[in-house]
Amino acid sequence: MLGPVVNAVAILVCGLAGYWFIQGIPGRFEDIIKKSMGIFLIYIGVKGALENQNVLLLVVSIALGAAIGEAIDIDKWMNRVGYWAEKKLRIKGGTFAKGLVSSSILFCTGSMAIVGSIQSGLLDNHETLFAKSVMDGIFSLIFAGSMGIGVIFSAVPVLIYQAGIALAAILIRDFLSPGIIMEISAVGSLLISAIGFNFLGATEIKVANLIPAVFIPGIYLSAMKLFTP
Repeated sequence: MLGPVVNAVAILVCGLAGYWFIQGIPGRFEDIIKKSMGIFLIYIGVKGALENQNVLLLVVSIALGAAIGEAIDIDKWMNRVGYWAEKKLRIKGGTFAKGLVSSSILFCTGSMAIVGSIQSGLLDNHETLFAKSVMDGIFSLIFAGSMGIGVIFSAVPVLIYQAGIALAAILIRDFLSPGIIMEISAVGSLLISAIGFNFLGATEIKVANLIPAVFIPGIYLSAMKLFTP
């Protein structure tokens, strides 16, 4: 569990640094930094999605996952949690929920979170999550300065999510082929690119409602592997 813990600590420490020392920068700097990060996220997301080997599965996963997420309205519930925490902690400014939701999705989706957690659990190899910790720390530093303290609290879902994957990997190790991991990562990468478009202000996608899409390739391909002679 060392990898997930280090990743969460990096987000927490760098987020605190960003909140204390970067917050309050002039609006034009905040805007250009956020948009530059948006461009980078789109690049990372598209690059990861292009590694997909089954376009039809990718399309179906996004469409079905979106339908499930919209029916549950994950975005609404995540924001409610953020607003509840904001109220309990008496945080002013109204950016807590946005920072919590946006950063949680960013740090939890993508190939490094999935592959790194699996490596951490199965092989006790934490190199991927250590590298991810550096990247997430940089993002946390910048985002906490622009979106507030909500970014710091994203360390909690990141720890739970990645530790959960690491434990699950041990239990279902026989089904986690490289192909399954690749397809899951491709869907997660598309979600990252969606966050990038939101940062650019080009649209306002409820990315949280797309989260179920990440699990569909794993469920489908594992079932195919189980029932195929």
